[in-house]
Amino acid sequence: MNMMVTVHGTSIKKWLVFILFTFMGTLTVVATMTATSTYRLSSSSVHEVANQFSTESLVHLLSFENVYFRQTLPKDKQQFPYSQYFFQMTTSVNLNDPRSLLGRELPGFSLYDSEIILAGEGTDFTNIPYESPPPLEVLLAEREAAQEQLHEEEAPPAPAPSQTTGGKKVVYIYHTHTQESYLPALKGVTNPNFAHHPTVNVTKVGKKLGEELEKRGIGTVVDTTDFIGKLLKNNMEYYQAYDMSRKTVVEAMANNRDVQYLIDIHRDSRRRNDTTVTINGVDYARVSFIIGGENAKYEKNLQLVTKLHEMLEKKYPGLSRGTFEKKGVGTNGKFNQDLSENAILIEFGGVDNTFQELYRTAAAVADVFSEYYWQAEKVNATQPAEKK
Repeated sequence: MNMMVTVHGTSIKKWLVFILFTFMGTLTVVATMTATSTYRLSSSSVHEVANQFSTESLVHLLSFENVYFRQTLPKDKQQFPYSQYFFQMTTSVNLNDPRSLLGRELPGFSLYDSEIILAGEGTDFTNIPYESPPPLEVLLAEREAAQEQLHEEEAPPAPAPSQTTGGKKVVYIYHTHTQESYLPALKGVTNPNFAHHPTVNVTKVGKKLGEELEKRGIGTVVDTTDFIGKLLKNNMEYYQAYDMSRKTVVEAMANNRDVQYLIDIHRDSRRRNDTTVTINGVDYARVSFIIGGENAKYEKNLQLVTKLHEMLEKKYPGLSRGTFEKKGVGTNGKFNQDLSENAILIEFGGVDNTFQELYRTAAAVADVFSEYYWQAEKVNATQPAEKK
């Protein structure tokens, strides 16, 4: 009787292996045969299926033929939950993560697939940053801007910086979602989904950040190319904005070998209570750092923004909402950050922040960034030159 159970068990395991590899082979063949078809498997679809097969599960499958494979796994991983695994593989529902079920059933819930790497004050999964793509008619609509909102607060003349980059433009600022704007600057607009404008938008924040960096001796280029306007002109989709901005960034880097840092400025879609902080009795727009989880320079990018977040927390407590990783279906996953180890995506404020609050934040970010920059330059200057 025991021999019969063992034989049947072995047969079942072999059939599972056969079915698994047959399925993967069929998927590959179908993807290849439909490569030129109008209706075909997308790379994201194949990627999502492939992600179901972990290294651990593959080792267990191989151990059906040779038990010694299983010994390479940690002791707590040598027993494999086959029923739970195949349930997850066939339904895409992870019993240990309710988001895998709810994300498919509730509109907008998939945004919680973002990971919180570093959480700022008050940040959790209920208020993580997100950007809401606007309807086409919103981008095409003409809106009157409240120009008085753009006025800057008077400040005493800045002293000459003690050190400069000697005329070199080492920072490149651009704005992939160029027309993201803020409700207080848009007359008669109260719907957060309509917070977009062709000229009064995040480029104003980029210009302010560039000015503040220049005051601190850091040569900066601020590119105000309207990538969203280009998308509309070429009948392209909103999600293709990164393809559009990437071409400009690559060209800029090729034309200026001095560029060391890339900063892409965006705006969060969260409301005021999540995107505003009071420091020493003055309101600031909070910032969030976004990391593309599918970019080849992820680790270096993460080291940079981690340091900036920590420095902001020390000097301007509560200004940073934290660092967030975004990847997978429905998001770009790279955000041009694979172009440089020093690529940064910063979301300045939310739809309800005023430009006065944003300008204060731009000055604060420039203050911390310049401190980081000059420290890094000092370290680089003391390192021996690489042998050619």
